[in-house]
Amino acid sequence: MALDGRLLSNLRVLTAVIDGGTFARAAEALGLTPSGVSRAVARLEARIGVRLLDRTTRSLSLTDEGRLLYANINPLVLGIEDAVRRAAGSSGSVQGRLRVNTDAFTSRLLLSPHLGRFLELHPEVSLELIARDQLGDLIAEGFDVAIRFGEPPSSSLVARKLLDTRIVTVATPDYLKRHGRPKKPADLADHVCIQVRNPSTGQPFTWEFQRGRKVIEVPTSSRLLLTEVGTILGTCLSGLGVAQIKALGIQELLDGGQLVDLFPDWPDERFPLYALYPSRHLPAAKVRAFIDFAMAAFGPSRSADKPRSYLTR
Repeated sequence: MALDGRLLSNLRVLTAVIDGGTFARAAEALGLTPSGVSRAVARLEARIGVRLLDRTTRSLSLTDEGRLLYANINPLVLGIEDAVRRAAGSSGSVQGRLRVNTDAFTSRLLLSPHLGRFLELHPEVSLELIARDQLGDLIAEGFDVAIRFGEPPSSSLVARKLLDTRIVTVATPDYLKRHGRPKKPADLADHVCIQVRNPSTGQPFTWEFQRGRKVIEVPTSSRLLLTEVGTILGTCLSGLGVAQIKALGIQELLDGGQLVDLFPDWPDERFPLYALYPSRHLPAAKVRAFIDFAMAAFGPSRSADKPRSYLTR
């Protein structure tokens, strides 16, 4: 199939429809009419010979063929746009809608204190920060970037490690005054331990402790099972029980004495934080700006490495 200007134009229209979610939003973004957008998609489908979108009166959804095509062309379209901006001397121009996928912990405790500064630095960016349990499908759901804890899934996403943070076991001084301080992890069997639901299994997370290569699991119990980070932290701060939480989000509480790290001699259970984005080539300027801003906001002394691609195995 020959590559020409009409094909490139129709592909650009398709990406705008997927990013916007409707023909009307794509038309507004491209300066076209909704009927013009619809005709461009129809021409593309006719040229390729497959249906790319399932259309109803209320919604649009990608077919399997459309999802495959979008996954392959979107990085190229973004790369072309970025290359044009660079050639025009405007690579520093960060603009447009930026959709960020993250979890509740990162959204509430890490990003929210800094969002105002990001918007101040980039007045032409409109930011959508969406917190949820599961990563989902970044491409099909129109996300530009995800900020997620844990090792990245096997996929075509590019992963850039931002940092590692300790998992700390904490309680308030008041709780320890009433119940005593556990001397070793196994002593937690006699304490109230705030359970956190694993969204993948629906069961409580296992409590682990690591020192060098030694890793132990400690059985814990509680009548309370929580899912939301604000509730977990608030419950622990109320003195109800012991919690395990990422140190990065509560360092000020540890430094100020509101929470006590119970086992500093078990320091090696760590959790990585990654930025994930779908472009295999140059990420859009707005994506680069957000990742760089997140790294600076979370602390320059944290462990980080170069981007790497996790291709499907």
